[in-house]
Amino acid sequence: MSCCGPLMSYIIRLVVLLLPLVDPGCGELSSRVGATTTPPQKVSESPLENLQRQKRNWVWNQFFVLEEYTGTDPLYVGKLHSDVDKGDGNVKYVLTGEGASSIFTIDENTGDIHATKRLDREEQGYYTLRAQAVDRETNIPVEAESEFIVKVQDINDNEPKFPDGPYIAGVPEMSPLGTTVVQVAATDADDPTYGHSARVVYSIIHGQPYFSVEPKTGIVRTALPNMDRETRDQYVLVIQAKDMMGQMGGLSGTTSVTVTLTDVNDNPPRFSRKIYQYSVLESVPVASVVARLKAADADIGSNAEMDYRIVDGDGPGMFNITTDEETQEGIIILQKPLDYETKNTFSLRIEATNRNIDPQFLTYGPFSDVTAIKVIVEDVNEPPVFSNPVYKMTVSEAAKVGDIIGTVTAHDPDTANSVIRYSIDRNTDLERYFNVDATSGIISTAKPLDREINSVHNITIFAMESQDPSQVGKGIAIITVMDINDNAPVFAIEYETRVCENAPPGKVIQTISAVDKDEPPSGHRFYFSLALPAGSNHNFTLRDNRDNTASVLTKRAGFRRREQAMYQLPVLIVDSGSPALSSTNTLFVRVCDCDGDGVPQACGAVAYTLPAGLSTGALMAILGCIFTLLVLVLLIVTVRRRRKEPLILEDERDVRENIVRYDDEGGGEEDTEAFDMVALRNLNIMRDPKVRRDVTPETPTFFSYPHSTASRAAYKTLPDNVLFREFIWDRLKEADVDPTAPPYDSLQTYAFEGNGSVAESLSSLESLSSDSEQSYDYLSNWGPRFKKLADLYGTMDSSSNVFS
Repeated sequence: MSCCGPLMSYIIRLVVLLLPLVDPGCGELSSRVGATTTPPQKVSESPLENLQRQKRNWVWNQFFVLEEYTGTDPLYVGKLHSDVDKGDGNVKYVLTGEGASSIFTIDENTGDIHATKRLDREEQGYYTLRAQAVDRETNIPVEAESEFIVKVQDINDNEPKFPDGPYIAGVPEMSPLGTTVVQVAATDADDPTYGHSARVVYSIIHGQPYFSVEPKTGIVRTALPNMDRETRDQYVLVIQAKDMMGQMGGLSGTTSVTVTLTDVNDNPPRFSRKIYQYSVLESVPVASVVARLKAADADIGSNAEMDYRIVDGDGPGMFNITTDEETQEGIIILQKPLDYETKNTFSLRIEATNRNIDPQFLTYGPFSDVTAIKVIVEDVNEPPVFSNPVYKMTVSEAAKVGDIIGTVTAHDPDTANSVIRYSIDRNTDLERYFNVDATSGIISTAKPLDREINSVHNITIFAMESQDPSQVGKGIAIITVMDINDNAPVFAIEYETRVCENAPPGKVIQTISAVDKDEPPSGHRFYFSLALPAGSNHNFTLRDNRDNTASVLTKRAGFRRREQAMYQLPVLIVDSGSPALSSTNTLFVRVCDCDGDGVPQACGAVAYTLPAGLSTGALMAILGCIFTLLVLVLLIVTVRRRRKEPLILEDERDVRENIVRYDDEGGGEEDTEAFDMVALRNLNIMRDPKVRRDVTPETPTFFSYPHSTASRAAYKTLPDNVLFREFIWDRLKEADVDPTAPPYDSLQTYAFEGNGSVAESLSSLESLSSDSEQSYDYLSNWGPRFKKLADLYGTMDSSSNVFS
């Protein structure tokens, strides 16, 4: 297999014909350029045999094809030829491998190879193919299969690119000339081993004269010294990479580099003024902020951090200064209370110094500055101030009303020195035990005191300026009430003393003690004795134990509950006060029935003994039955007294007291839901006294009814309207003259059509079968009762309708 053209094929054939003429001593040419060497064979001496020697059959070499071919015809790649092919068409060439038939085609007769598609070396640089010559008729290979490579030859069709761009970099301000900022790198997809398509050079097209770039390495450096961040802190560069070593016709790509100048401490702090002045009220509390000031520093971050300190000033210890870490301000804080009347101006010297100083920029210093501060204290109308915050006083609880306890004093701290008036906060002296003199501040008693009720009084005293009552100062007076002996001793508790009936003489039945509301300085001492006339008591005696207790003892034996169930023993208790106070307390002693160990079983009076054979439970049952019977009798009597006779007979209690209205025509004579209309139609039934009526008059009627049968028949032949009019009039007169009628009216209306109504039935059940669905002229024929409906629904002129 060979990449040569037809010319090369002829040359090869000529060499093959000349091989037999070559001197055997010179060796045998058994292969051609690029061919695989075959083992040497024995040369026949016959010229005919030399022409028929077996040699390497394929002539081949590496093929090349240019990428990005833009022609319309298939691109010729090369030619394959076998020595077996005599040109008679018996040999067929077959191509297999990468891109065979899809990209590369072969003429099976001539062995010419063409590329049918546009190739891109950057996608695939070479293709490995296999060729074979076969017999056209039998498809039997006439030679062994051979492999060859089609290599895509590169052209400059890719511009350089910056895969890591755009770039962001930083460099310290004030950096020296040539300081490295960043290195950029561009890549070119073209073949770096073929020509200069992938060899790039760098240049800066935007960013001079501040920065430069090395053409081969892409390193960006500073081109000017001492660039100042405070003047300009950011630069945007445009770097270009061009292939073909920058020659004419090369492709190029660009990227941007954003360079930020980082801060260095090259600027010292400076105060904007040489002296600052602040005003502050004298009433501001300690630890308040008096002033805030800041030294200007063009640097940022840690390079702008600074510390403040007071280097000089009057009023030592009056102020302190700290640094606000967020704003880098100096905060002046009050350390002691201000007093306008004592000192109203302060002068300070404040120094601000950078914390982080860079030694290489010391020549830009000094990195500190000093300013003066003047603090002016403004006067405030302050409330009066007491000479002591707390006054402690004592008073005897025996003090009389108006006795002086003590004095409080306050003054106006202002220069005006206003007159002070005093008063007591009554919320702290609700019982009004004390008074204070408004001008002198003397506190005196206003009511008698009792230490046992309140031993300590904590009152608030107001001091008010007479010129400005809104200015009020407060002071505290703690008044302790001193004790006197004004309370007699009493029993410590309420004793329940018991004595057994079998108690022997000299038996201690109770130990008593006493309490006293007073509190003598040396403590309590109580003396116990039996009060007269109990001193000659023959039942009990009292022994003072001299330890503020006393014992009660039996003086005899043989106590009996039946004889006396309780004894009263008056005990006299005397305290040790001066003067001594005493009280008589009664001790109640109950006589009890005790067991053998002296434990009381039953005390007090002996209960009444029930008759033999009747227990307490039986007695309670009998009393319960008696009580139940009494309750039943009482209920029966009450019910009978409340029963009354009815106003009317039992069978006539259903008295109708309502007013019944008929707002429509109803069903005529068939409408009998509310009242029994049959009763109105039958007078004989109405005259029956057993039939229900609204009232039952006992007086005779003034209306004379016919009594004979003929007369009744004639009466019933009257028109319906006359009949009912007479009936209703009759009932009205009966109600008027009836003295037993109830004090209310019963109005009943009977508005039915009666027999012979020209309207007949008013039901709408047959309305669909009548002619009245669309015409209502027939209403005019129904008489005067339907005149209103005829006017509303009739079609005739109302003036032409005549109603009787």
